[in-house]
Amino acid sequence: MRALFTDFYQLTMTAGYWQAGKTAESATFEMFVRRLPPERDFLVVCGLEQALEYLEQLAFDEDELAYLKELPQFQSLGTAFWDFLRSFRFRGDVYSAPEGTVLFANEPLLTVRAPLAEAQVPETYLLATIGFQTLIATKAARILSAAEGRSVVEFGCRRAHAPEAGCLAGRAAYIAGCAGTSNVEAGFRYSIPVFGTAAHSWVLSFPAERDAFAALQAVLRERTVQLIDTYDTLNGAQLAAELGAPLWGVRLDSGDLLELSQSARRILDEHGLASARIMATNDLDEHSIARLLKSGAPIDVFGVGTSLATSYDAPALPCVYKLVEHTGAEGQRFPYKKSEGKMTLPGRKQIYRTADADWVALASEPAADGLPLIKQVMREGVRTGPSFSIEAAREYTQDQIARFGKAGRPVHYSPALLKLVEEEQ
Repeated sequence: MRALFTDFYQLTMTAGYWQAGKTAESATFEMFVRRLPPERDFLVVCGLEQALEYLEQLAFDEDELAYLKELPQFQSLGTAFWDFLRSFRFRGDVYSAPEGTVLFANEPLLTVRAPLAEAQVPETYLLATIGFQTLIATKAARILSAAEGRSVVEFGCRRAHAPEAGCLAGRAAYIAGCAGTSNVEAGFRYSIPVFGTAAHSWVLSFPAERDAFAALQAVLRERTVQLIDTYDTLNGAQLAAELGAPLWGVRLDSGDLLELSQSARRILDEHGLASARIMATNDLDEHSIARLLKSGAPIDVFGVGTSLATSYDAPALPCVYKLVEHTGAEGQRFPYKKSEGKMTLPGRKQIYRTADADWVALASEPAADGLPLIKQVMREGVRTGPSFSIEAAREYTQDQIARFGKAGRPVHYSPALLKLVEEEQ
């Protein structure tokens, strides 16, 4: 149900809308990011699938209603309000760019058009699920760019802000192009490749490092990745090389990764293991990866944890959900905020993309030149198509980043949109 996964003021407003007879008034809300986080040139939209799942299931069960009835803010409300919540469902329309679309500041990520209360209640959940996954997918795109075509595996579940956040981080990172995740739940839910073999505790549990390597190899065979830095890294590389095939590769998790990867590569090659890969971990991010590769580190795969699953350098996305159209007793209005630093733009919008720029226009305008990015994905509370394929989203994302993921891409506003701003002042 998840109706209580919301900020309390969504429910106090809903009570107020009901008391004022406004719950059925038509409202359109848009979600967008006010400004890009530091060192981000674009956003990779992610999380739409979970948003639609939430809207399909949104309802209040009896235990939730019983809890709400006891809250002091709701003591003045009668039976009719609780009956309203008991029958509450989302029956509105949703418009969005596909998952994996590259967007920029002040472009709509999601538009919700529904009766006022039905559009208001989902705000918190939609911001959380789309905002978080967009943040992680965008961070993953930066890391993948630094890796210059080498594989990156998402390793951050243990450092994520909650287990569910870790699972969704694995999903978002994979859509952005990561090779897979260490998170088994993400692998199970979303059919994402999972990676991981053994930790230092595995090596420490054996009396000799060679015994630990041999025992792991007996289980994992050609998928074996030996963690070689528990004691002496170069001795570990030598032991792994002497055991030989089957061996996927070795992992470095500490020390001077440049020097150690060069030495490990030499040892592996000397033992005829040129196909064995070197994976590096140890608090990596896009900056450390770029430095390693610029210096010539022969690293084939990067495992990135904390900095990816938390977007460590920019851990929050200034994503907002604002009322842009409203139809009530006074007729249709196009409200917008005018406060300094937080101004919004009125009216439901469309984005038209050309090779050189994006144009943000009113959805009611005649179609402009360029490709319209915003599509209807839910009509009257029902999806307009099947659930998204994560592989299709991943492929689409790569194309989007390659074509549009560049700094300084212009975003223009149509004359009709700017005119509406003037008229509503």
